[in-house]
Amino acid sequence: MRDQALFDKIDLHLIRVLHTVLTERSVSRAAIRLGMHQPAVSAALKRLRDLADDPLLVRSGSGMTPTDAGLRMVEPAASILRAAEVLFTDVRGFDPRTASNTFRVAASDYLDPLFLPQLVSQIKVQAPFCQIEIHPLSADTHYHAHLSQGQLDVVIGNWPKPPEDLHMGRLFGDEVVCLVAAEHPAVRRGWDQAAWLASEHIAPTPTHPGARGVIDDHLDTLGVQRQITARCAHFSLIPAMVASSLLVLTTGRQFCERFVDRYPLRILPCPVAFPRLMYYQLWHERTHTSVAAAWLRDRVKSVAASLRKE
Repeated sequence: MRDQALFDKIDLHLIRVLHTVLTERSVSRAAIRLGMHQPAVSAALKRLRDLADDPLLVRSGSGMTPTDAGLRMVEPAASILRAAEVLFTDVRGFDPRTASNTFRVAASDYLDPLFLPQLVSQIKVQAPFCQIEIHPLSADTHYHAHLSQGQLDVVIGNWPKPPEDLHMGRLFGDEVVCLVAAEHPAVRRGWDQAAWLASEHIAPTPTHPGARGVIDDHLDTLGVQRQITARCAHFSLIPAMVASSLLVLTTGRQFCERFVDRYPLRILPCPVAFPRLMYYQLWHERTHTSVAAAWLRDRVKSVAASLRKE
């Protein structure tokens, strides 16, 4: 009887407060995110503490941190909120003009730098009440698990062979070229494979130990190796580094073309033959028939088509 009595005191709003307070680790930040007054959030937190018989969030130095019990509640609370969102939006049908879904997209920053800004802009114009979360694809991004658990709706990136256990939609292909400073010797003299391999190259920081990336994976198949003397975790900053050095960036033409008018840079053909970079969006069976998720995937496809030059 006590468990049923406790259950009857819990509503969806209380679960949303619980999840937001625990993830923000701050009552004031949670209030801003929820659009509530701070005393109301504090009162809801007191109710939650009474129900759990646990502080849930405690002082830690200058901030706050969840208790062990609070940490155990984060994922179940998120699951309840995701289930409620799907339960009501897809049953009613999805109308972007009035929907209030939260769309979660993970994307590689190797993409055309205009891609994500235009995606966000299109979503906000067509679905003004929806929220958008852009997540990086990093070393700790277990995107298979995140897609299956509802922490992500779509993953966008380039893979030589996309995972076969996920749904896939092709977005665009891109030619592999080299980006160099306008004063780089190769601009005047040209280069062959030997000169390219001997040049100083810059590459993204590996996403995990041992990761090679599509460029170096292909070089491995050819039995050659380039000289990487600089790495950067922020791909969009690399063109500025190239512009003021003799470093060579080898990547897709569409990415490079966004920077040649901004910095003193030149695009050169790569003397090593590479297959085209292929970009895809991936999603899980969980959202395959979701009307809202299908609408999001259509927006991704639409933006890719508007930027594609092939």
